[in-house]
Amino acid sequence: MKKIQFEWDLQKDIINSIKHGISFSEAQLAFADHKRIVAEDVTHSKREKRYFCFGMVEDDIITVRFTYRNEIIRIFGAGYWRKGKAIYEKKNKIHKRAN
Repeated sequence: MKKIQFEWDLQKDIINSIKHGISFSEAQLAFADHKRIVAEDVTHSKREKRYFCFGMVEDDIITVRFTYRNEIIRIFGAGYWRKGKAIYEKKNKIHKRAN
């Protein structure tokens, strides 16, 4: 089995960490979630196909924006997106308990 490889721009990683509170090295852990969801980003896929990965990382659901380049996952954004969390919870049939 081939090992998945990741890459990213270091400047974008720093900016993303400051703006969204998550580094790309941490974001790559979403791909290890066996319940992760990958969906094509049809809105922003003009020159190359772009995707979302919705996955659990340390008890939080994160959204990772990425593309494939030469069989390598190139991450260009990550954060705690409410819509991504809702998609993950719906697809995995996760229900919030009422207090």
